[in-house]
Amino acid sequence: MRKINLIVIHCTASPNGRPMSISQIRKEHMQRGFSDIGYHYVINVDGSIMKGRPEQLVGAHAKDHNANSLGIALVGGLGGPDKLNPGKFTDAQWDSLKTLVVDLSLHFPGMGVTGHRDLSPDLDGDGQIEPSEWIKLCPTFDVGDWLAAGMRPEPAHVLEPPNA
Repeated sequence: MRKINLIVIHCTASPNGRPMSISQIRKEHMQRGFSDIGYHYVINVDGSIMKGRPEQLVGAHAKDHNANSLGIALVGGLGGPDKLNPGKFTDAQWDSLKTLVVDLSLHFPGMGVTGHRDLSPDLDGDGQIEPSEWIKLCPTFDVGDWLAAGMRPEPAHVLEPPNA
């Protein structure tokens, strides 16, 4: 088994609340030149955790960090007419993300957890990755804040049920 010491959280950059299948994501990734789906796990809008690429295989989700990481993607991340507002995910997705991160952390002790955007280069060399340095907005929320809040999302990132 390869050495895994990092979880990288992503979003699929698809419309908030619209389900996606593993086969849809795999097809999109293969059209981009990947040999398979790049993520190891995908959390659909109903909270179901779908297996993507096997853990023992290096992912294709975070350039220069794939060799030692697992990629988890939340389906969604785009919302509103301008598509620039924060991604919103369902309560079921947030619950499943917490469960999966806890389970993987028990299986791989000492593992770090970060967002894809937080792996962007520190262009000004100040030791912090500021929003102006992000290559992507993915996963559209601050993973560090989510962890510090006990893996509870900020209300701005929770998708209201359709009948609310």
